Amino acid sequence: MAERRRGDLRDLLFGGFLIAVAGFTALATWSLRVGTAANMGPGYMPRVVAALVLAFGLFFVVRGAVAAFHPIAPPQPRGVVFILAAVAAFALLVTTAGLMIAAVVTIVIAGFASRETRPLETVLFGGAMAVGAVLLFVQALKLPVPIWPW
Repeated sequence: MAERRRGDLRDLLFGGFLIAVAGFTALATWSLRVGTAANMGPGYMPRVVAALVLAFGLFFVVRGAVAAFHPIAPPQPRGVVFILAAVAAFALLVTTAGLMIAAVVTIVIAGFASRETRPLETVLFGGAMAVGAVLLFVQALKLPVPIWPW
């Protein structure tokens, strides 16, 4: 029996999401002056980005409508639990333990979401991401986030 072609649900949903984001952005910036490319108003860049997001959304909707249907696998409880735990750990630790410790702990906990995670690589990656987070958020952006608990 031949397989029916219905469309790729993942692409359809993602395209629909992008179209909704573009529509929300257009509505939110409707009252802002757009201006021209030479004399940009406050609404110019948001509308340009919204148009690009809309174009990508339309691309994904069209691609999903013509592609073969591949059902989305149900989320695995392990992944959902560990990702939510990682977010909760970061929220609890960032102000008390500091950004360095919170970032490493968050990445280590999130690493348990996959059975393919290697502990040493996860800790090294967590350390590198923590240093990057400190450089970006504390040093470059000057956000008042504690780096260490002391």
